[in-house]
Amino acid sequence: MPAGLPSLPQTPAGVLKLATRRHAAAEFAAPALAAARDLLKGKRFDLVVANDARALPVAFAAAHGAPVWADLHEWAPEEQSHILSWRLLVAPFMTYLCGIYLPRCAAVSTVSPLIAELYEKEFGAAADVVRNARDFVELSPSPLQPGRIRLVHSGVAVPERCIETLIDAMHDLDDRFSLDFFLVFGDDDSYRRQLVARAAGSDRITFHDPVAPHELPAALNGFDLGVYLLRPTTTNHRFMLPNKFFDFVQSRLGVVFGRAVEIDALIDSHELGLTVDGFEPADLVAALSALTEDDVRAFKQHADAAAHELSSDVDAEVQRGIIRRSLNRG
Repeated sequence: MPAGLPSLPQTPAGVLKLATRRHAAAEFAAPALAAARDLLKGKRFDLVVANDARALPVAFAAAHGAPVWADLHEWAPEEQSHILSWRLLVAPFMTYLCGIYLPRCAAVSTVSPLIAELYEKEFGAAADVVRNARDFVELSPSPLQPGRIRLVHSGVAVPERCIETLIDAMHDLDDRFSLDFFLVFGDDDSYRRQLVARAAGSDRITFHDPVAPHELPAALNGFDLGVYLLRPTTTNHRFMLPNKFFDFVQSRLGVVFGRAVEIDALIDSHELGLTVDGFEPADLVAALSALTEDDVRAFKQHADAAAHELSSDVDAEVQRGIIRRSLNRG
């Protein structure tokens, strides 16, 4: 595939089709889908996997009657619902694609049970759950440093992830706490400068260079609690089960997350850490200040105990089952 081709109808003609709700005509208006269809002409497959709803038209064009597996990472109609143009133009198109194609799929999967329920309720598509879990990593919880609780946050640096809240909370937490960041920034360095300036004056906040995904568990293992707040402004946020959670578990950290239904259930069932009721610095300060070293040590041990169950081994078996069923059906 040529690099950089849009996977949505972002050409003037494509946008016009979206605006006028000519969704059938817009199916191959995305340059990437048109290119993929051309590249796949004349080829035959035993099974075709569509990576998200936008790929469904080209998946069925390439299938020629072979089974199609729709691998839907999020709730497709609200994938980028915080963007006005998405809500007005793309969301109806995603709903159209799901309604047309999902009932015809041999298999559908998504990342959390509640999103799976939505696909069945809205589109009649029974979905398997394939979580954003990572491979099991052979690690042990690192020992606590006396009188210290080491917080860490990793991932892409975007404002919606409440990074400013974590920094502001540190200014009000007692001296037991430190906060380290492993952040991935975009090409524009302005956001990084903003965050560094906000953390100025605290010698307990450290910014590290990002590490490769396969190196992340070892890099995080020396900390105590992985912390992540995300305001539940969309359906995907409310029902999220993000890879960050599984990164923390494989790193053998306790976890501190803002309220989200699926995360709350896993934290509670495995006793992995805390859920924070609000998304302001004071909410995080109140939740963390009550912790003892024994609490943190127990969270880390519980993460170790749950690491196999919360690894991708479970999800790989779900995927193998999907493939077996799909090929038998095909």
